[in-house]
Amino acid sequence: MLNFVTTNPGKVREATEYLDDDVQQFDFDYPEVQADDLRTVAAEGARAAYHAAGGPVIVDDAGLFIDAFDGFPGPYSSYVEGTVGVERVWRMTEPEDDRGAAFKTVIAYCDGEGFEATPDPDGIDREDRRGQDLSADARGAATTDEQVHDGSAKSSETVPVKLFEGRVNGEIVAPRGEGGFGFDPIFEHDGTTFAEMSTEQKNAISHRGRALAKFAEWYGER
Repeated sequence: MLNFVTTNPGKVREATEYLDDDVQQFDFDYPEVQADDLRTVAAEGARAAYHAAGGPVIVDDAGLFIDAFDGFPGPYSSYVEGTVGVERVWRMTEPEDDRGAAFKTVIAYCDGEGFEATPDPDGIDREDRRGQDLSADARGAATTDEQVHDGSAKSSETVPVKLFEGRVNGEIVAPRGEGGFGFDPIFEHDGTTFAEMSTEQKNAISHRGRALAKFAEWYGER
């Protein structure tokens, strides 16, 4: 059985649309690494969760990436939402000519077994992170669904993780809509904000759904 590491049962219900009933919720508060890349956060979370669950896990991390702010808030989206607020983020973009943005989700899979893997995301120094919350033996190689290299060396300290990314492009607009959550009211896709969409409409183009679809295809072929 695949463990989806989340406190949100809605994520698990969405996952079952792609994975049938072969997934269950695993409520585990893993230590979140502070990093500028969703892939790093998700990968380290999956390694920690795997050690806690003792079986296959998936962890997801998501964020809003605003072009005019060089991708900020990105992995810090939850913190910015809680401290700065959605409307203030929109007002910060008002003077900008470029209102482009994207919602991204990265899903990280870890099962403790060997599969083709690439090194950690660019710019990540494993030695610099050894003093953080996760222990050194919880660290290892990470891979994306776009780059897979053969012959990766593994040791007792390497815990392979495979990553899958989903992305939805749009732009930042004045808040509209009563639905959704987080930055949904200010993120417009094809003329409609996420907060104006029904759950079915949003799920049909969901960045998480797109990442889940990639993962489900790979997982089913293993």
